[in-house]
Amino acid sequence: MLAVFDKTVAKSPEALQSSHIAKSAFALKDGSLASHFSSLHPGSVIINLGSSGFMSYSSDKQNPLLPRMFCYPIVYNWIGLIVLLSFSRLFAVVDDIFCLFEGHIENVAHLKQQYGLNKTANEVIIVIEAYRTLRDRGPYPADQVVRDIQGKFAFILYDSSSKATFIAADADGSVPFFWGTDSEGHLVLSDDGEVVKQGCGKSFAPFPKGCFFTSSGGLRSYEHPINELKAVPRVDSSGEVCGATFKVDSESKKGKTGMPRVGSDANWSQHI
Repeated sequence: MLAVFDKTVAKSPEALQSSHIAKSAFALKDGSLASHFSSLHPGSVIINLGSSGFMSYSSDKQNPLLPRMFCYPIVYNWIGLIVLLSFSRLFAVVDDIFCLFEGHIENVAHLKQQYGLNKTANEVIIVIEAYRTLRDRGPYPADQVVRDIQGKFAFILYDSSSKATFIAADADGSVPFFWGTDSEGHLVLSDDGEVVKQGCGKSFAPFPKGCFFTSSGGLRSYEHPINELKAVPRVDSSGEVCGATFKVDSESKKGKTGMPRVGSDANWSQHI
């Protein structure tokens, strides 16, 4: 999976940006990165998000017994318990919310009940509904919404109605997931590290474990929501700084982490 967001939609952390970004590292310009991804993953689908960027996915290199790409409300059948043991790669669009999901969720039944979903709902639909509940004045803070998802996963969500992103990875970093910044400040995310490197040069790193990123709130830890994150420069084999990793700073505490209670007409996605 691959997603590139314009810097006006998702501003990447400054520590992730590197002074060694090649001036030719463009992720959005001329569609070169999308073409590169397509060349590596034949049959991939590209979703044009207009000025906000694009998302792309492919079902290649996926277990043929697992469900392929899924677009709500199409219904398909699960194939035995192997789904619980392997990663699925899923895509869905619901009410202008686009979501790419890779991995599997262990507590699917519980989350379906929690969000009032029917039996045909899968992991990517659960993530969309969790976000939509959070956006529309949900009772839980964002960190708890992600923490409630048990399993091995990474997902990228874009809400075109509010131009908001919601991105997360599990606490163990079980699914390969990378992010970076190109020379124009656009945010690039993919499960393919070489693709991110192609678009960002040296300004890329693994997405932080146990963390989530939103357009309005930036990068936060859902395992330690009251603690700040500290950027640690990432140095490659040649000794050059290439992006950064982020660690929980046990000495630094955040303020309130819940959603501010504002007027009923407010756009809640701007406070996630």
